[in-house]
Amino acid sequence: MDQAQILIIGGGIGGLTSAISLRQNGYDVTVIERDPDWSVYGVGIIQQGNVLRAMKQLGLLENYLSASVGFDAVAVHAPDGTLVARVPSPRLVEDCPANVGIGRPALQKVLADKAVALGAQIRLGLTADAFDDDGEGVDVTFSDGTNERFNLAIGADGVHSQTRGMLFPELEGPQFTGQAVWRYNLPRPAGLDALHVYNGPIGAGLVPISDTLMYIYLTTPEPGNPRYPTDGLAEIMRAKVPAPLSELAQHVTDDEGVVYRPLEGLIVRGDWHKGRVALLGDAVHATTPHLGQGAGLAIEDSLVIADELARADTPEAAFKAYRDRRYERCAYIVDTSLAICMGQLGKGPAVDNAKATAEMFGVIAQPI
Repeated sequence: MDQAQILIIGGGIGGLTSAISLRQNGYDVTVIERDPDWSVYGVGIIQQGNVLRAMKQLGLLENYLSASVGFDAVAVHAPDGTLVARVPSPRLVEDCPANVGIGRPALQKVLADKAVALGAQIRLGLTADAFDDDGEGVDVTFSDGTNERFNLAIGADGVHSQTRGMLFPELEGPQFTGQAVWRYNLPRPAGLDALHVYNGPIGAGLVPISDTLMYIYLTTPEPGNPRYPTDGLAEIMRAKVPAPLSELAQHVTDDEGVVYRPLEGLIVRGDWHKGRVALLGDAVHATTPHLGQGAGLAIEDSLVIADELARADTPEAAFKAYRDRRYERCAYIVDTSLAICMGQLGKGPAVDNAKATAEMFGVIAQPI
């Protein structure tokens, strides 16, 4: 496709990597973001070798590695804390670690700085409230009452995507799994050289994100999908930390530092676009975090959609090819992650985390 003006809805990981990839292909890119402060959670995120491979392709590898910490294995523990397996991770980029942990604010800065440096226009505190696709372009009505025309648009606006709702109002929205995730930053102890995963009714993990920091996460059953007030959140999280990590629980003290999120899942089994508007990342395949691939899938999406737009004669042809390349891999991650979740909740067979992790590494090592 020739040069085009492209609107990206959502300034998160998928939206920013799309902006970078599309600008590198010469497209005129505008990113709108609902949050006027462009804020992100203060805790970290796990990213595997497929993300490092993508960062190299995006020209971000050096800055990305400088902002993160690497590790080459996943250590899997039984509910009593016994180490049952240490799963090596494949290195997909020469002379780089297999996985990294990175703080979300640090990742946001790496991506945002690159997008701005490449000339993407970033507009905050704005949503796209209506589309008028006439087959030649898309007229977009924004939340501030203005209207602007683009050649095409990409909805990267998350699991509760407004764009998805406008394109496919008949689709069921994301479904609460019965589980939630808790995250909290802690000092990183000496010798923590892997992601440590603890199985059990309450899943837990320790993830290094810098030379001095790690974060602890818990996946807990939350019947009825409760909403907890911020006041007292640290105390509630402390009470849920499983016995093998009980010594760490005493350090969970700051209510504001606790990040609590109900886990929801969704994958659109049909088309991922309608006319000249497509969906990307959590807007089309929101996964629970049990395989650590939510952000990785969105980043891969951004590379593939830019690649297909460069190849195709029309946005529709590009969007169809993009979906065809991405569906099987994304569905595997969403479905397998949900199976792990259901096993932890006793709503399905228990999944061997070591085996599932090793299998996942094999899948993501494949080219996109």
